[in-house]
Amino acid sequence: MTKSITYSDAGVSIDAANAAVERIRESARTTFNARTLSEIGSFGGMFDGAFPQMRQPVLVASADGVGTKLKIAFETNVHDTVGRDLVNHCVNDILVQGARPLFFLDYVATGKLSPEVVAAVVEGCARGCRENGCVLLGGETAEMPGFYSEGEYDIAGFIVGVVDRENVIDGKRIEAGDAVLALPSVGLHTNGYSLARKLFFEVADYRAETPLAELGMTAGEALLQPHASYLRPLEDLLDRGLIKGLAHITGGGLLENVPRILPEGVGVEIKLGSWQVLPVFDLMQRLGNVSEREMYRTFNMGVGMVVVCAESDVRAIKSHVEARGEKCFEIGRAVAGERDVRLV
Repeated sequence: MTKSITYSDAGVSIDAANAAVERIRESARTTFNARTLSEIGSFGGMFDGAFPQMRQPVLVASADGVGTKLKIAFETNVHDTVGRDLVNHCVNDILVQGARPLFFLDYVATGKLSPEVVAAVVEGCARGCRENGCVLLGGETAEMPGFYSEGEYDIAGFIVGVVDRENVIDGKRIEAGDAVLALPSVGLHTNGYSLARKLFFEVADYRAETPLAELGMTAGEALLQPHASYLRPLEDLLDRGLIKGLAHITGGGLLENVPRILPEGVGVEIKLGSWQVLPVFDLMQRLGNVSEREMYRTFNMGVGMVVVCAESDVRAIKSHVEARGEKCFEIGRAVAGERDVRLV
């Protein structure tokens, strides 16, 4: 007689999934607010969508991942930071249009589900949500045997925020003569990791635990530096009309991201040396003899968020940001010409 086959025999543990959901539920509850109308475990997350204080509320949504930065989490067995990175990345992506986050959803997929690892990842998401005043409204945990390498997983995040239509930041007001400001990054954030891993672990033959004296940390620690959120230093400026454009420096670096917010007939000149390029970028450039242009089109080079404003508003914006504990550098100027970035 054929043995009775179970889902567990096929590599999927319902018990492990239930244990993970129970741990996730407690993390998510720490992010709930008065607008949260459902519990974790519902088929859909419900959120109060009334915005009586806004004339024309516009919902802004985005989805992203953290790319091959996950490989560093696997190497170091540190899983409680990439979820926070994911939230901050998504928050920044809607912040550039003037939106404040409302709620966040996550997706975690793995070959064999470890409740402890999944709980650590989601707790990172919950921490990011708490820090950004955002509800972790729901998500999905998928166990997919044979689909992922042992001990590995993938994560994705989905965010929804809101902005009053009259306060949308879209770059259309940018004109030649405007100032370009920069808020610093903490490290690589979540972009360029395929090249970074090649430089660190193939070219230089480092291991995650290799101490790097010039960085004051191990290679793994350097590559797990957090992705910063710029909501808190910029939030109170969003409704004042001072900011003409915001660019989140993610995949594609400075050269590829800034043009996304420029109107036709306007380019940007960025002055090299006007901000602090982080030592990790200097190290990687030396390791692989990487060209300057390749560095600036791949990495953020120490700039996490670009702000474009009228020259007359520079002092007000810098003072506001610095009063909230963040540095702010004037790094360039908008100029007439092609919609591109020129390093000068």
